[in-house]
Amino acid sequence: MTKNRLHHRILIIGGGTAGITVAARLRRAGQDDVAIIEPAAKHYYQPLWTLVGGGRAPLSASIRSETSVMPQGVAWIRDSAVSVDPDAAVVTTAAFGEVSYDYLVVCPGLQLDWGRLTGLDLTLGSNGVSSNYSPDFAPRTWELIQGMRSGTAVFTMPSGPIKCGGAPQKIAYLAADYWRMQGVLGDIRVILSLPSSSMFAVPEFSVVLEQVVKRYGIEVMFNSEAVEIDGPERRVVIANAENGSKSEVHYDMLHAVPPQSAPDWLKRTSLSDGSDLGWVQVDKDSLRHLRYPNIFALGDAANLPTSKTGAAVRKQAPVLVANLLSVMKGGGGDVAGYDGYTSCPLTTARNRMLLAEFDYDHRPDPSIPFINTRKERYDMWLLKRYGLPAMYWHLMLKGLV
Repeated sequence: MTKNRLHHRILIIGGGTAGITVAARLRRAGQDDVAIIEPAAKHYYQPLWTLVGGGRAPLSASIRSETSVMPQGVAWIRDSAVSVDPDAAVVTTAAFGEVSYDYLVVCPGLQLDWGRLTGLDLTLGSNGVSSNYSPDFAPRTWELIQGMRSGTAVFTMPSGPIKCGGAPQKIAYLAADYWRMQGVLGDIRVILSLPSSSMFAVPEFSVVLEQVVKRYGIEVMFNSEAVEIDGPERRVVIANAENGSKSEVHYDMLHAVPPQSAPDWLKRTSLSDGSDLGWVQVDKDSLRHLRYPNIFALGDAANLPTSKTGAAVRKQAPVLVANLLSVMKGGGGDVAGYDGYTSCPLTTARNRMLLAEFDYDHRPDPSIPFINTRKERYDMWLLKRYGLPAMYWHLMLKGLV
């Protein structure tokens, strides 16, 4: 039996980067009946977790309260969405009950499927295994890096879409540069397992990264991903998708990135694209659902053929809001288009960064004039560590950029 019933003109599922940014823009556009469904009390700036794991930033710098980022005038339903009935225009939450809407924005983020990599959930945080994809374990990564003086360090990346696709290799570079500074890199075998056939999807940046791994002496296993971890034995099995072979590697430190997908409850709805990963099916240009004209989606949960990053959300949000407002006014909803822009700040050393910006067609799409962002730069490192977090907290989440 339904416990309660609420109604909001615009309902947003998810109070992360995408949800807060869209809500702020809607409020600035004069919308006075906007609600967000979000259970978490803390809001994270997740791009900083790579630097936390690399010992270049404190975890506390990535955390603020959800209350502090919630736009003024937006109703916060502190609960979890568990289902959506788009035909009835109703979202059901875990504790409260039903919330009906006129227009829906779906952006709950994605889920980390720790259990899909055999053994990872059983050994994460122990037996030399860590992952920067959780605030609970990013500080542990730095402890492991500091403790390494010899042996084998393995860094893995799963196949399939993940948030911040560069993060699995960025931590390898931060670790290798630290070991170089400590004078022990020559005693450490560093292995990077990538599911792709190249260092990066954009050739212009892949060429630079090839030089980075060469500089550190990192062994790259292409077309490969970890399929099993035996923590007590300190053993990881890496499968090669190209020839079907499997390699057993004994490690002293393992940084593992879990497979990722849409939240399970979302996969079960008719909003899903029907794939095993269950992303929300939207038009890649307008961000409107292909079957439900009053529903939009953006961010990690949308099936957009681009990298899942906060930078992508920054460009998606104004497009979505413009098209949503057009629909609300009786228009077609296609007054703005998203070109697939995303950005991957690739930290290649403890004080250097390569800023990879590109579009749907994997063409470089630089946004900073007069600077060669295809080169490892100290000023780009400062942007990563200080500039982008400031822009996030003070501008993006307030709907200003």
